[in-house]
Amino acid sequence: MPENKEIRRITTHTLLKMKEAGEKIAMITAYDFSFARIFDAAGIDIILVGDSASNVMAGHETTLPITLDQMIYHASSVVRGSNRSLIVVDLPFGSYQGNSKEAINSTIRIMKETGGHAIKLEGGEEIIESVKRIVSAGVPVMGHLGLTPQSIYKFGTYTVRAKEDSEAEKLKRDAVLLQEAGCFGIVLEKIPALLAKEVSDSLTIPTIGIGAGNYCDGQVLVMHDMLGINIEFKPRFLRTYLNLHDLVTGAVHQYIDDVKSKDFPNEKEQY
Repeated sequence: MPENKEIRRITTHTLLKMKEAGEKIAMITAYDFSFARIFDAAGIDIILVGDSASNVMAGHETTLPITLDQMIYHASSVVRGSNRSLIVVDLPFGSYQGNSKEAINSTIRIMKETGGHAIKLEGGEEIIESVKRIVSAGVPVMGHLGLTPQSIYKFGTYTVRAKEDSEAEKLKRDAVLLQEAGCFGIVLEKIPALLAKEVSDSLTIPTIGIGAGNYCDGQVLVMHDMLGINIEFKPRFLRTYLNLHDLVTGAVHQYIDDVKSKDFPNEKEQY
């Protein structure tokens, strides 16, 4: 009989060991069972059920409209497709900014109703009380600094953050505060590479970069961008590993032609 190798779930402890060993962490977004199953079987370390679902799944301009109920739907689908990856779920806009009680209530719903393993929320000093309260309830928390898309209307632009000294200093302080509050990792989005290096070197917890250079302890990309499904979004930091848009378009064109020409189904494809 073939050897039965037990699949070991990646945990927050695993990620800390990876940082200590200098092993980079690979993270990708997913929003449904089928892609989660593919990514998990391929060996991805972390699957982020991102509030980017608001953009790539629902067609909204920003991440703000997606609701807690919708995030729970996506996250529970992803969890059912995963055996190995750590599943991190975004707390959506409006589900934690009010106060720490609202944050913990939203977190408890996600953990109980999805089976996810951790939550992620955006911000620094202003959300520390919520982070501490969630961590004290036994739930792992990932932070998110730099470009925080839920604050897009405050920023007014998706350009690189923390180029000015004052914002860079605040980001460094916020990173340490998040670590001290109990975060197991921090996403650094669209900040200068050398600032990301300084932050990564100053922390014992791993940093996951997106548009933050190669000094971070890991990287994350949105699956629709990385697989070339969404062809309108082409920032400098994105590497497209597949042109799925054209492949799918070609396949659908062929299907249409085969149906119209009565080639599909043929004799072997019917009962």
